[in-house]
Amino acid sequence: MRFPSRLPLLLLLSLLIAAPAATQQPTLRYQASFVPTGEQALDSALAEASQLRALAEDAPVDAYGLVARAEAEPARLEEVLHAEGYWAPRIEIRIAGEPAATPGLAARLEAASPEQVPVEVRVEPGPRYTYRRLALRAATPEGRAPVAALELPAELAPGEPARTDPVLDAEAALLDALRRAGHPLAAIADREVVVDHDAQAMDVAWTLAPGPRAAFAMPGIAGETEVSRRLISRVAGRLTGEPYSPQRLERTRRDLLALGAFDTVRVRAAERLDAAGRLPVTFSVADRPRNAAGVTLAYETNYGPSGRVYYERRNLFGNAELLRIEAGVSRIGTSGGTADVNYRLGASLRRPGLLGGRTSLVLEAAALRERLEAYDRDAIVTSAILERPIGERWLLRGGPIFETGRIGRDGNLEPFTLLGLVTGVRYDSTASLLDPRSGVRVDLSVTPYADLAEGGGFVRALGTARTYFDFTGDGGTVLALRATLGSLVGASREVPLDKRFYAGGGGSVRGYDFQGIGPRDALGRPLGGSSLVEGSVELRQRVSGNFGMVAFLDAGSVGASETPDFSDLRLGAGLGVRYATAIGPLRLDVGLPLNRQAGDTGYGIYVGLGQAF
Repeated sequence: MRFPSRLPLLLLLSLLIAAPAATQQPTLRYQASFVPTGEQALDSALAEASQLRALAEDAPVDAYGLVARAEAEPARLEEVLHAEGYWAPRIEIRIAGEPAATPGLAARLEAASPEQVPVEVRVEPGPRYTYRRLALRAATPEGRAPVAALELPAELAPGEPARTDPVLDAEAALLDALRRAGHPLAAIADREVVVDHDAQAMDVAWTLAPGPRAAFAMPGIAGETEVSRRLISRVAGRLTGEPYSPQRLERTRRDLLALGAFDTVRVRAAERLDAAGRLPVTFSVADRPRNAAGVTLAYETNYGPSGRVYYERRNLFGNAELLRIEAGVSRIGTSGGTADVNYRLGASLRRPGLLGGRTSLVLEAAALRERLEAYDRDAIVTSAILERPIGERWLLRGGPIFETGRIGRDGNLEPFTLLGLVTGVRYDSTASLLDPRSGVRVDLSVTPYADLAEGGGFVRALGTARTYFDFTGDGGTVLALRATLGSLVGASREVPLDKRFYAGGGGSVRGYDFQGIGPRDALGRPLGGSSLVEGSVELRQRVSGNFGMVAFLDAGSVGASETPDFSDLRLGAGLGVRYATAIGPLRLDVGLPLNRQAGDTGYGIYVGLGQAF
């Protein structure tokens, strides 16, 4: 038995008849109505599938076209009924009170020329059939073992309603299971469906052809690209000789995309094995534009607007390198002039595809000027960091960092020089950088520093964990949680001001001044601390269309000792508005301090792109 086609020939004929022509007879206005079946969901599905109803206004017809359209209607409605397990329905369509198949009906309607013709659709679903016998067979003796290892989906079981969609979905699931088991050429050789009307039951038997297990051949590369073919082959070539797996294939496609030089990467597997019994695959690549530039803007209550511009040159030397030059300015408008304005000019060069194709080298250099409540700093910072993903969700990074310049307060800046070794690990199971809705994201960094100017050293450790719960499954209601712990360990002398911990402001505890939480000097300025603890709870609710609201509660504390201190925890709460865009949500948050310190402002307003965390 074959399931009915999606577009019956009779329907096509009715549409052709409905097509307007210069000599066509005057059209008839009609109104189609459905007699309820008693099942609201079924009634809605039938009405949605009805061409009589859908075309009544958009494609008017004459009397003969109306009759043809009515005669084509049962085939469409039967598909809906079969999809729900009703295999013996009765469908009757009446035009002006007469069955649509009545001889001479069209001629009588044409002669009468009524202003509007009533069309009634009556559906009697009949009994709902159930699955009875479900069987899997192998097309060849060699396929018996892999077919025997397969299991049908739970919704496809004896006694369940004999719907069509689970049968089709089961075929896709069976093929996916065989391919995951290493059979790239798996196919459905036959599907036998028997509907027993006397027993009101359906039997389904599949004959599967798993085909041989196979390994990957050396991948081919297609598409015009300026990226080194040697680099592409190094990344894609890791597949060679590996047992076939759709997951391996997709991971390699993402690895090529992660080089950053390609706009799209598509993969196509061959339909037959090569002479060596391996599966040829081809990756088709398309380059991204070589040049890109952008601007980002943000706003914070206490320090006014900030902005950043950048320029990128992709595939700089032909090995997917990315050069990025960036300039930023912040704290605009905090004073009458430019004395408190912060500047940063930096450049970075990323070279991917090293050490087996999965390691990237990131070189960075920046010159910066910072004028903050806690300290003033003029510095040059350089680093050389290696990054390597482990599996799908882990990223390891490490390398040296060098900083030199002057730091202090009130114009009294002392020289400093630090050499550090960055070590870090990241775990990320979320699906979006700017708008995560489910999963976990953990960042941990430990950086030992040596003070080359004064001697001694210290270790700065910082860890942040975020998790997200999507209660509705479509991002309509999301609960986001964040926790941060930090500690300065083993300091043999006073730690530079910029390496101490601070809390408060956007991305920390909203409602408080930037760096405003923690120990202060006699003038009320932040001193920073040796430990940090922060936490956030945020409920994100879509309201209508692209608009959403959030409610949040943040907490944070900065302690003078290496051990995190919860005794002086500061709380901030507030509401926010979100507007979804193609690149991420626009964010506007208003936070209030719940137990502010002396000198704190009474609120904070934060504007930016992406969720707060």
